Amino acid sequence: MRSSDSRIPVALIQVRDQPHIAEHEVDSFLERLGADRVELRTFNVAADHAVSWTDIADAHAVILGGAGAHTVTQDYEFTAPMTDLVLRLIDEGRPLFGSCWGHQFIALVLGGEVVTDKQHEEVGTFDLWLTQAGQSDPLFAGLSEQFRGHMGHHDYVARLPAAAIELAYSQKCRNQVFRLKGKPIYGTQFHAEMCAQRLIERLGFYRESYVADDDEYQSLIDNPIPTPESDQLLRRFIDLIS
Repeated sequence: MRSSDSRIPVALIQVRDQPHIAEHEVDSFLERLGADRVELRTFNVAADHAVSWTDIADAHAVILGGAGAHTVTQDYEFTAPMTDLVLRLIDEGRPLFGSCWGHQFIALVLGGEVVTDKQHEEVGTFDLWLTQAGQSDPLFAGLSEQFRGHMGHHDYVARLPAAAIELAYSQKCRNQVFRLKGKPIYGTQFHAEMCAQRLIERLGFYRESYVADDDEYQSLIDNPIPTPESDQLLRRFIDLIS
């Protein structure tokens, strides 16, 4: 049900070990979702390992965030309960949006394949292309066939689950965006919650593991690339499910 101030209740499930990074992620999502539109409730499974159905039952949508220090290719204490939770959301057709790690997690629990591969990793801002299905999808319809997204990932979805439809791809990495057939459930490998400045800030937190080269990092700082179309996706998602 709606909160008393008419904002839409949205649950954000985080996988962040460090409080300042968790806070940065919350701020980034609020900026893209619209703090005036949503009541964002956060649950950080890396910190307390527990989020129950009761916690998210009345949320109009659930978002699975990123996880700079974790990989879906390994099991953690939170993996099994998170799997059960996500499978129930999918079974009930509840609105669900996965960003980066969340995108990979949804694909994995449905039988897709996620691998770690430096040949497919992307750090920075990259061009994406919509598939034919993406061009007609209600969330992406009206966007340019080619647009840009901010990324930082070592793992990627090598094979989508059978229930998923590929909506966008990049030059280095297919399966950048998918939707489950007939359900308001999406995954984006790129970070739809981050603008160019937020990307620079986030990469600063993870320099050693994502952009250790000083010249490369300086180039990213000196040449921020705006992503006006992907910046609007989370607001469009809320419009879609409201």
